[in-house]
Amino acid sequence: MLVAIIDYGSGNLRSAAKAIERAARDAGLSADVRVTPDARVAAQADRLVLPGVGAFADCRRGLEALPDMIETLGVAVHDRARPFLGICVGMQLLATRGLEHGNHPGLDWIPGEVRAIDPAAGAGEPPLRVPHMGWNALDFEAGAHPVLDGLDPGTHVYFVHSYHLVPDTPAHRLAAVSYGAPLSAVVGRDTLVGTQFHPEKSQAAGLRLLTNFLRWAP
Repeated sequence: MLVAIIDYGSGNLRSAAKAIERAARDAGLSADVRVTPDARVAAQADRLVLPGVGAFADCRRGLEALPDMIETLGVAVHDRARPFLGICVGMQLLATRGLEHGNHPGLDWIPGEVRAIDPAAGAGEPPLRVPHMGWNALDFEAGAHPVLDGLDPGTHVYFVHSYHLVPDTPAHRLAAVSYGAPLSAVVGRDTLVGTQFHPEKSQAAGLRLLTNFLRWAP
């Protein structure tokens, strides 16, 4: 199994690769995990992973700068049904647009937009801190999904973000996290899945999700 982690200049690539390698090893799966900026490698991959940290527009520009990469990913996902995982800003790029410091186009694979977290809290409570950083519990919303197998409601995972994806179709939000209001923690449709949290930093829960992704046959 070839797993391509797309290198477009965003951070956390090596930690994501190591987590996927460990998930494969612990599950007894044979996986060739490659961090690559090359669309030709992505075209050959059995699994595709798009990590991301930083600003939406910067990540979009970084992805656009890789020759043929966006087109190759589109063919792999939509025509060849290759499983795809977006992480953090890599998940946000699946949206139609991002509203961080302007209005910037996303991939429009999960219709919706990426908005700033509203720091307002309930009456008598202090405003929430932004970015939302640290461990928080998952609340599953859209029924069972193979990538979430074995993760129970209340499972804690690790977040670092100031913006969140609001899908146009509620069923595309597979899990939420409560931070003043429900925010998208996991989104998905067809062969796509994305996590706002970082599986590579979420210990046993993150490794379980990555193992599920490696085994997923949509």
